[in-house]
Amino acid sequence: MTDIWPTELKVSKDRRTLTVSFNDGASYALPAEMLRVLSPSAEVQGHGPGQGVTVPGKRLVAIASMTPTGNYAVRIGFDDGHDSGIFTWAYLGELGESGAEKFADYEKALAEKGLSRDPR
Repeated sequence: MTDIWPTELKVSKDRRTLTVSFNDGASYALPAEMLRVLSPSAEVQGHGPGQGVTVPGKRLVAIASMTPTGNYAVRIGFDDGHDSGIFTWAYLGELGESGAEKFADYEKALAEKGLSRDPR
C-alpha cells in the first residue's frame, strides 16, 4: 500500500480534464484523451508484454463516468464506450508525473503507424 492517495478527483465542466489532488500536495490536470489512450485496461495494454494497442482518434473523447473501486482506484468510463480501465492512485500519480513523456511516445507510435489523434 502507498501512503499517497487522492484528496480530490474533479472532472472539468467540458469533461475533458480530470484534476487529481493528492495528500502530499501534488496536483495534476490529466487530459481525458491521455487517460483514454493510456488506459490500464487489457483492451489497451494487452494481456502481456508487447501486446499494447495504439488507439487512434481520441482527441475529442470526454469522461462520461467515474466509479470508485475499493480504496485504491477509480474506474473511468469515456463517452466512446470504453469503461474497463481501473486507474489506481499510483497510476494516476505516475500519469501526473510522467504522462507528458508517455503521451509523446503515444504520438510517435501514431505517426509511425500512419494514425491520427483526430476522429475519422
